[in-house]
Amino acid sequence: MFTNTIIDQKHNTRNQRMKICFTDLGLRFSLFSTIFVCFFVQIQAQTPNDANMMDKREACLLLAYTHGSFDQYWEGSKLRENQTIATVQRQTILGMAAIGVIDKLNLYVGLPYVKAESSEVTGGHLAGVSGLQDVLVGLKYQLINAQSSTGTFSLFPSITFSTPVSNYLSDYQPYSLGLGTSEINWRLMAHYKLNKGIYTTIGAVHVWRGYTEAERDYYYNNGSFYTATMDVPSAWNFEALVGSWLFKNKLRLEVNYSSLRSISGDDIRAYNAPQPTNKVHMDRVGAFGQYYFNPEGGFGIVASYNTIFQGRNAPKMTSLNLGITYQFGY
Repeated sequence: MFTNTIIDQKHNTRNQRMKICFTDLGLRFSLFSTIFVCFFVQIQAQTPNDANMMDKREACLLLAYTHGSFDQYWEGSKLRENQTIATVQRQTILGMAAIGVIDKLNLYVGLPYVKAESSEVTGGHLAGVSGLQDVLVGLKYQLINAQSSTGTFSLFPSITFSTPVSNYLSDYQPYSLGLGTSEINWRLMAHYKLNKGIYTTIGAVHVWRGYTEAERDYYYNNGSFYTATMDVPSAWNFEALVGSWLFKNKLRLEVNYSSLRSISGDDIRAYNAPQPTNKVHMDRVGAFGQYYFNPEGGFGIVASYNTIFQGRNAPKMTSLNLGITYQFGY
């Protein structure tokens, strides 16, 4: 894979209203962040991507670790082996805060540190990179919260903005820390929970992306472009999950599905590296668990496992996520 790509070493430079904390981190830090990173950090967390809210003057902190790896990828629709770069590994440490600002309105702030490398040295041509990625700020509002004799229906619009905080090289796939562009996510999410604890959530997200600067003055994207500026394709993301609360709302388990579809872009050219202009399609399934030592606050733990089983210009990636949360009033 990417046998023609050589980049200089210089570039590697509570009750149910209990304080529900960090229960679905979703795409943005995958991920939610490069062509091969869109779904990477799948720690479930109380974020704009889920159906949970912090009460006014309550906050929750998350510290999460994600390990993802792949040794196959889709070049266009063709599944290929990595070959020269062996197994690509990405490790992410994420710090995030969810804050109840006023009733029905939450604020989110997060920043990941990413390390990307191959399991084998590639002859000095491609080296791993590490550093801070993109800072995220988001708002989520509970627009509807309607109760009936059988359950509760809720509707949540949210918006998030992210932008790079370090001068990383975006055109260094698949090791790049991120896409190197600002991004705005508009999300609408519907949630229905039965009184017995079983629930389902569906959501749709429009992902707007801007431009990124490459360290070259020519690239090919269904035609020749004599510029360093790359137009990063925007995308749609669709999410669905089914879960349940158990043991008096101390344990939460769920299974989930996510689908990402770029609106435009090109395919990875044969034996070439991917680039930020590529059209990325990914389908991912996963399982998630969360445990609260005390549903009224304090520490909790979260864990999830995810795999991308189908894609276009995307990695056949699996990831394991572990995190610890702490909830408190202020």
